[in-house]
Amino acid sequence: MKVILYSTPTCSYCKMAKDYFKKNKIPFIEYNVAQDMRRAEEMVKKSGQMGVPVIDINGKIIVGFNLPKIEQELRRA
Repeated sequence: MKVILYSTPTCSYCKMAKDYFKKNKIPFIEYNVAQDMRRAEEMVKKSGQMGVPVIDINGKIIVGFNLPKIEQELRRA
């Protein structure tokens, strides 16, 4: 399973996503799109969105901290 979190340091929903993944021992890669423009462009291409968080679970894109959708995709992974 591959989980990627596109976030910014000041985003409260990004922190909620990180806390959820850590609490449930789900490994994830975090990209700070405020500092990494290449990753910011990648996020927009994947999601069509400029807001964070954007979560990529095995290629399935979730915009925002949508816990039911996150859990659904993690069960499929």
